[in-house]
Amino acid sequence: MSRYVTTRRGFLAGLGAVAVGAGLAACGGSGSSSTGSSAKATGNADAVDAALKKGGTLTYWSWTPSGKDQVAAFMKKYPNVTVKLVNPGTAATTYTKLQNAITAKSGVPDVCQIEYYALSQFALPGALYDLNQVGFDSFKSDYSTGPWGSVNQNNKLIGLPQDSGPMAMFYNKEVFDKHKLTVPKTWDEYVEVAKKLHAADPKAFITSDSGDAGFTTSMIWQAGGKPFKASGTDVTINLADEGTKKWTAVWNKLVEGKLLSPITGWSDEWFQGLGNGTLATLLTGAWMPGNFIASVAAGKGKWRVAPMPTYDGTAVNSENGGSAQAVMAQSQNTALAAGFLRWLNHEQASIDIFMKSGGFPSTTKDLASSAFLNDAPAYFGGQKINEVLAAGAKNVVSGWQYLPYQVYGNSVYADTVGQSYAKNTSLDTGLANWQKALVEYGNKQGFTVKTS
Repeated sequence: MSRYVTTRRGFLAGLGAVAVGAGLAACGGSGSSSTGSSAKATGNADAVDAALKKGGTLTYWSWTPSGKDQVAAFMKKYPNVTVKLVNPGTAATTYTKLQNAITAKSGVPDVCQIEYYALSQFALPGALYDLNQVGFDSFKSDYSTGPWGSVNQNNKLIGLPQDSGPMAMFYNKEVFDKHKLTVPKTWDEYVEVAKKLHAADPKAFITSDSGDAGFTTSMIWQAGGKPFKASGTDVTINLADEGTKKWTAVWNKLVEGKLLSPITGWSDEWFQGLGNGTLATLLTGAWMPGNFIASVAAGKGKWRVAPMPTYDGTAVNSENGGSAQAVMAQSQNTALAAGFLRWLNHEQASIDIFMKSGGFPSTTKDLASSAFLNDAPAYFGGQKINEVLAAGAKNVVSGWQYLPYQVYGNSVYADTVGQSYAKNTSLDTGLANWQKALVEYGNKQGFTVKTS
């Protein structure tokens, strides 16, 4: 099994647009997904413990490769509980099916895997159970800052983190050595390396970027931007705030200078480029190593990991990708579902299974473990890459918010910002067009969307 195959979800193209308006009207209904005793978890963990002891049946939607083994281990420990694992398909397919089930008030799973960027879309209409009600807020110190911030929205705990994706710069040391390039520590240095590399070898590029919403939001996040603010149905969008402008000031030099490879991410050509030296760096989440090992055999021994370049040399970072699991409010047995979730993403036995499958943890204990930090894969020349990746998790800027309809937003990114990439023109124009589309859609869906 390849490492982190599931984390490609953050880059899967063609996410289907999920109609949010239907979700806004669909909250609070009773579901029919569970069998067994009905037990709403209220008050404290005692109800959760009692539900696990009593047992029942749960339905769990997930596409993570470790899901099957985790469910088997859980049912071995809790023999009175049956968990029906369903893989709905890709993340995009899952969200469409989940939204349809919520609207129909039928077929909603008890527990569902949802990416961090998509959580708000289901949280706002009240489709996700507030885990503060069973005391899971006491787990705060057990998770790294980025993922924990993503599952806490509007004073509700809407899930428990599964993995995390602190950003890092993967670079091809062989290419850097060949052209006598210095590993950049700042974005200005990164741009200069891009120029020198492409001048030395016109077939080589500092990286590829044909336009990806997840990458853009992560880069704005790292630059200190906060373009999306949401409180209930009140939304403010400013894709020209200080942080966003800071990022485009750098990235426009690469886009307008035609210094980025137009190869589409996750294509066969892209994997070949990572292996043959035509792509010198990759800026992405900490879950990437497994994909290198599984799919870029030609790059073995060539690649290394470095912290993300920054604007002034001060360590600062953001997240890219990653998922949480959430208890659905329509579950007929939220106490039992919460018990399963607590074991799934908080108990060491389950986390060990997840990490063995290649998952990058969100739990502070695992990020600090000597076994994890001392792992030195031969693929990366024996470098202790987790030391770099785990350090990146500590520097994630807090306070980031996604739109409550980010799934839709990402689906129209190619029509707006993507055009700037296609024409090698200013990203600021593309971002302005994206903002216009996001405002129009949000208002049509019942939000009150303002710009600033």
